[in-house]
Amino acid sequence: MAQLLAEDPYKMRDLRGGVGIFTEKGGTIAYFINKEGIVVVDTQFPEQSEHLIGALRKTNEQPISYLINTHHHGDHSGGNIAFKGIAKNVVAHANSARNQREVAEKQNSVEKQLFPDLTFTDSWKQKVGKESIKMHYFGAGHTNGDSIVHFENANVAHLGDLLFNGRYPFVDASAGASVKSWIKVLDNTQKTFDKNTLFVFGHAFDPEKVTGGQEEIKLFKDYLEKTVAYVEKEVKAGKSKEEILKTGSIPGVTYMQGTGLERSLGPVYDEVTAG
Repeated sequence: MAQLLAEDPYKMRDLRGGVGIFTEKGGTIAYFINKEGIVVVDTQFPEQSEHLIGALRKTNEQPISYLINTHHHGDHSGGNIAFKGIAKNVVAHANSARNQREVAEKQNSVEKQLFPDLTFTDSWKQKVGKESIKMHYFGAGHTNGDSIVHFENANVAHLGDLLFNGRYPFVDASAGASVKSWIKVLDNTQKTFDKNTLFVFGHAFDPEKVTGGQEEIKLFKDYLEKTVAYVEKEVKAGKSKEEILKTGSIPGVTYMQGTGLERSLGPVYDEVTAG
């Protein structure tokens, strides 16, 4: 019993080239370690980030050179505050930084945030020792500020919530999401990275499957494409939003599991019928 009580609530797994992942509660965190520094991608919540920092500090004394947010949602940036005074810089897309501040102001939680101090619009690149880290922005998707973080030498890319593996995604229309643009973003992702790239996903239906390759991107993009086509067909047939939201599954899609299809159907309906 004592051993069970002492078990860590989180899991850490090395991937390759100094890159690993941390999972506990919220979006998947990636970390990179070499002799020159540490880089952390996403932060879950304060308690989880404190767990990560504690685990890293058990074996590493290097400075945390960069804290990177793939996007602004609380389960990916809520733990930023734990890095205050620890991370030298916080990096995110300009839209993500703006979204984070706007949400914090609405929720009166500005003092609980650590906001990005480095932002970019198209791409950002930085070396930490021999590793080169490049951030890509291909347009609106899950929000209007989703970045892909590529550790180029390790060839590991964190997709954030641009990919929910086998799980129905959240489409944040309030933060500029676009499912039609998301499809183009994934198309660009497929073309930018190669067959050997190891991808880290923000979420997965099976919590063990938060990494994968080009096949998962293909399957998720196919889901989005089929959902848009289905909603367009139903709208042309005169179906109301309420009727479409009752849909149980998308024809031809077997990749998704669990519940939550309406989280895609509502925003797709709004996008299809806009203007």
